[in-house]
Amino acid sequence: MHANDAAAWRHRQLEVDGVAIHAVEGGTGKQPAVMFLHGWPTCWQSFERVMAALAAHAHVVAIDLPGIGGSPTLPAASDKRTLSGYVRGAIVQLGLRHTTLVGHDVGGMIVYAFLHAWPGVLERAVIMNTAVPGVDPWHEVERNPHIWHFAFHAVPRLPETLVAGHQAEYFAFFFDALSARPEGVGPQARRVYAAAYAQPQALHAGFQWYRAFGQDAQHNHDARAHPVETPVLYLRGGAERGIELQRYVDGLCEGGLAHVRGSLIPASGHFAPDEQPEAVAAALRAFMAQT
Repeated sequence: MHANDAAAWRHRQLEVDGVAIHAVEGGTGKQPAVMFLHGWPTCWQSFERVMAALAAHAHVVAIDLPGIGGSPTLPAASDKRTLSGYVRGAIVQLGLRHTTLVGHDVGGMIVYAFLHAWPGVLERAVIMNTAVPGVDPWHEVERNPHIWHFAFHAVPRLPETLVAGHQAEYFAFFFDALSARPEGVGPQARRVYAAAYAQPQALHAGFQWYRAFGQDAQHNHDARAHPVETPVLYLRGGAERGIELQRYVDGLCEGGLAHVRGSLIPASGHFAPDEQPEAVAAALRAFMAQT
C-alpha cells in the first residue's frame, strides 16, 4: 500500500456520543490495531505515510479529531479527558483488537489522558513531540517565550478572528520554524492541513485545545496517584530544540506511567510523522516487537 494510493484506504463515518468522527483504515481487522491521533495544526493525513509503512502487518486507523476536517461536529468539551472518551468510543465501534494508540502533539496529550481514564484497554501507547499539561517539564515549556502561541491560542475569540482566511500562512510559520528543515512539511501536506481547518468550527476546535490546558493540568495532577502499567514509548525529534529527552521520560514516569521508554527520531523536528515517516514507522515496529 502506498500513501498516494487514496483508493487503498477505507473511509468510515462514525457517531460517538452525538459527535461525527471520520475514520480511515488500512490492513485487516484480524491484525493488531494501531490507531493514530493527530495534533495541531494537522489532520489524519499527517500519519498517512506512517500508516502505509505499517499496513502490511497491522490494522492501521487514523481519525480526524472532533471539529477537524471530516469530523465536523464540535465536541462537548475540549479537555483531553473528554476527547479521550470519543477515541474510546471509536475504538469500540471499529472493533479494534490489541490496540496501540499513537498521538502526536495534542494527540499525545489525549493518549496520556486515555491511559489514565481507561487503564488496561490499550496494549501499548506512544506519545510524540509534545509536553503534557501539568506533567514535567510542562511548566518550563509553558514559560518559554519561544512557545508564545500557547498563550495566544488561549485568548478567547481573538485567534479565530485574526487567523480566519489566513490558515495556510499562519500554519506555514510553525511548519517552517519547528521542522528540522523548512521543507519538512511539504506543499501538498500544507494544503491539506489548511483545508482541514478552513471551516470556522475547525479553527475554533483547534484553539479550544489550548484553552483547556489548565483543566487538563488539573486532571493530570489528580490522576497521577493511580499507576498505569501499559508500556509507553515517548518519541521526540532529534532536532527539536529545548529540553532533553530524559526529562520528558522522567516526567511521564512521575505522572503515573510505570513503564516508559524514550527514543529520538533522527533529522526530525516537531512534525516527525511528516518529516520522517519511515523512521517513525520503524520506531513503532520496534516498540511493538519488544512489548
